[in-house]
Amino acid sequence: MVTREQRENLKRVAQQMVASGKGILAADESTGTIEKKFAKVGIPCTEDTRRAYRELFFTTPGFGEFISGVILYDETIRQNASDGRSFVSILQKAGVLPGIKVDQGTTAMEGSPNEKVTKGLAGLPERLKEYAQLGAKFAKWRAVITIGPPTGGGLPTDANIRQNAKDLAAYAKDCQEAGIVPIVEPEVLMDGSHDISACRDASERTLTALFEELKNAGVAIDGIILKTNMVIPAKDCHKQATPEEIAEATLALFKKVLPKELVGQAFLSGGQSEEEATANLNAINSPPAGGGPLPWKMSFSYGRALQNTALKTWNGKAENVPAAQKAFLHRARMNSLATLGKYSKETEK
Repeated sequence: MVTREQRENLKRVAQQMVASGKGILAADESTGTIEKKFAKVGIPCTEDTRRAYRELFFTTPGFGEFISGVILYDETIRQNASDGRSFVSILQKAGVLPGIKVDQGTTAMEGSPNEKVTKGLAGLPERLKEYAQLGAKFAKWRAVITIGPPTGGGLPTDANIRQNAKDLAAYAKDCQEAGIVPIVEPEVLMDGSHDISACRDASERTLTALFEELKNAGVAIDGIILKTNMVIPAKDCHKQATPEEIAEATLALFKKVLPKELVGQAFLSGGQSEEEATANLNAINSPPAGGGPLPWKMSFSYGRALQNTALKTWNGKAENVPAAQKAFLHRARMNSLATLGKYSKETEK
């Protein structure tokens, strides 16, 4: 059980993670994922290039003004920068909370091979204990929900949604008992050609099941951060939506299903481009979509949508680091403005 003191501490860290004008950098790509990212721009994937890439972001002057926390990967939380300082100590000095990805990827669900469940609950309490000693203040676990084509046998299934919700709740419970704030991430994927209403329906089913299971597991809701998708059409949908339409649909759903005691939601970017992710976040934080103050902070936890231009600018070359850091800082600043509803096309310039 979590004591009152532990719960207060969890809540304090959760509030820090979604502090006004700040969001979270997701720098927790697995080695396989980062290898694919590097391959696209012709960078070899070695321990050294991965370290140099992460160092570029963590040593960007002033990034703590816009970034509250960084999700690290198992390799990264143990690494040192080229000057010998640990990445954790660099983040701490910048006033940025170190976090850690603790899931171990996804696997096909038994009985429904086109859907995924997430691995990593075995041995999780021991791993969390070690990560806490290494300095992690929060953790992340991602579950993915797949919307099938209308003829695809009705995905997502209730069984898949329920299993992922139960696993997220078990993970969240383990985190809180270890004194670590869980980012609870159920992602309804943007893959496919479904429309915005299909995303809305799948998101509602997912979030409803999630908060039922979190409650059943005895998780302190004010000591978690939700990281879910916006209500948005699939990438290949013939009818795309405006930022205002996305904001309206997302907030209508949240007002229906999110508990008031939740401190904040940090949106994932999914398959959105950098500017789309910023514009949509801004619309969510702008009246009239807001319709008065919301009970929860609406922040961001972006990976690609904070790093893409920086990665291409860096291109694996040390002499490009200052320009890449400038590109990263710009995106962090734009998303900071979006959390306040103050972003516009003009600010991009």
